[in-house]
Amino acid sequence: MEHRQKIYLAIAFIAGVSLTLGFKDVYPDLDRRFRQYRRERTISLTDNTVKSATEKAIESSSDKILDGIEGCIGNTPLIRIRSLSDATGCEILAKAEFLNGAGNSPKDRVALSIIKAAEEEGHLTPHSGDMIYEGTVGSTGISLAAICRARGYLAHICMPDDQATEKSDLLLRLGAEVERVRPAPIVDQDQFVNKARNRALEHTVDPSKPGRGIFADQFENEANWQAHFNGTGPEIYDQTSGHLDAFVSGAGTGGTISGVALFLKPRIPDLKIILADPQGSGLFNKVKYGVMFDPKEREGTRRRHQVDTIVEGIGINRVTNNFEAGRELIDDAVRVTDEQAIAMARWLVEKDGIFVGSSSAANCVAAVQVAKQLGPRHRIVTILCDSGTRHLSKFWTKAGIIGGKDDVTMDEILSMYA
Repeated sequence: MEHRQKIYLAIAFIAGVSLTLGFKDVYPDLDRRFRQYRRERTISLTDNTVKSATEKAIESSSDKILDGIEGCIGNTPLIRIRSLSDATGCEILAKAEFLNGAGNSPKDRVALSIIKAAEEEGHLTPHSGDMIYEGTVGSTGISLAAICRARGYLAHICMPDDQATEKSDLLLRLGAEVERVRPAPIVDQDQFVNKARNRALEHTVDPSKPGRGIFADQFENEANWQAHFNGTGPEIYDQTSGHLDAFVSGAGTGGTISGVALFLKPRIPDLKIILADPQGSGLFNKVKYGVMFDPKEREGTRRRHQVDTIVEGIGINRVTNNFEAGRELIDDAVRVTDEQAIAMARWLVEKDGIFVGSSSAANCVAAVQVAKQLGPRHRIVTILCDSGTRHLSKFWTKAGIIGGKDDVTMDEILSMYA
């Protein structure tokens, strides 16, 4: 028995050695196979997860991808101008319309609205040679030029020859035809708006020209104020949750202030709609006193151009259909001098790093005036129309170079008069 146990132990020992030796030979292969299996399983699971996530991302992003340059128009941010808010004790907010993606101004909304309305009425056919004609001091023309190209049309822009040259330079680079004309009153057929209307008619009746000539007519075309009624107004209401005390805006065609007022006023009955008007414009007196008159227009006098100001884009000496659409909703007007606009433009750069043009600066001056009238703890919304880069050769030449230090106080800005 003892002998048999020794034999069993010997057999077990030999088997153990053999198994150990065998496992040592087999183990690396088993380990390699096991690790490969784990890698393949991980990759498979990851691929499935990534695929699922990608499919979900594609599905959910379909409404986030914008269709062409037109998709970049509207839904601009509403920003708090910190320096003006701190200086007044009110919350002064500005609709950053210079971030519209076609022509970088609120005129993007107007141009697209006018073109779409003309298309729906059958007056425009893409790639047919149809050309849109407009008389403008710059921004509407830039927006039309860009959107026309995107939708298969050409643009012909008539503008006064005393406007900043960078505007006409940009128009040319957007493929528009540019016709600079001498400044003239609206009764003159060579005035830039009348010139554009006549050019459109000449195109249409000329058998040698393809397509038709369409006059955009931004001053009288109701698609102008409707663009702001359908876009700018609802966006401001949504961004403020309907909590605001005043809306301040200049008026050139009148579309912005009318469209926004027509949307907001019925929803916020106590809202104050305030016109910001530059020197030389008659709209201030039209709102305040019901008479379109400016002291600079004494009988027998003739000025070089219609509105005696370096502020471009706002101010006019006639009542347009677009302004008339919302005029009864305008509660008051604030006169802004050139000196105030210049000082405000410098202030916004010095205090906030905001570089805007003349009409935006005028809007901000008026917004501060309204804040002072209302008192602290009110919310005021205004418009930042376009970048100062379009005003370098005229307005910003007057404003000068920012020297790196504060050179004016808010009280000084408000007390400036021409």
